[in-house]
Amino acid sequence: MRTLALRGGARVVVVPAEWPDAFAVVTRGRVQLELRDGEPGPVLGRGAGFWLRGTGVRALRNPGRRTAIVRVVTRRSAHPVPRILDLGGCEMSSVIRTGIVATLAAVVATTLAAALARAAGVDFEIPDGGEAIPLAGFATVTGFFSIVGVAIAVALLRWSARPAERFVWTTVSLTAISLVPPLISGAGTATVVTLIGLHLLPAAVIIPSLARSLRSRSQVTAMSA
Repeated sequence: MRTLALRGGARVVVVPAEWPDAFAVVTRGRVQLELRDGEPGPVLGRGAGFWLRGTGVRALRNPGRRTAIVRVVTRRSAHPVPRILDLGGCEMSSVIRTGIVATLAAVVATTLAAALARAAGVDFEIPDGGEAIPLAGFATVTGFFSIVGVAIAVALLRWSARPAERFVWTTVSLTAISLVPPLISGAGTATVVTLIGLHLLPAAVIIPSLARSLRSRSQVTAMSA
């Protein structure tokens, strides 16, 4: 018998070939089964038992905050204890690294674009404030919201069975909302159009980069399973 402890939000990959005649029982907390197509499966509570081999399950996920305990029983005489690959930490580190690189790229690209626009005659003056937006302001705001995007990606990787799709939907929606302030700012047409472009530019860097990273983490997991 083997005891598997899943901390809150943790996810482990199931290797089907190494689960012959293995039967698992949830003895504490809750465990969600993740299916081969990436769809979330049923959430099993304490006392629930399940077979894994041949059932189309590719991973186990703890949807709660408390540590979940799963006991796995095999026929000792016929097969070794099943092996479980815990790729959660590696996946998260990879997404964070991708996010940091994308954030730096977004900050540089947005600041450079703002500088070029200013050189071309865009004043970036907002009527309510009475002052022009400084270049440092573009860098700061871009960096802050890019980090927010990375945090969203990490959270979805940990809690969602379809992190890439949900990340794209969430961040595209937030990007669309971010276009409202420039439109109602009362600034000149050139400033409004440029500000909209400067909102879309970092989104075009951050969203595809993190979505690809989230999707590749899922594909690696599926191949390992």
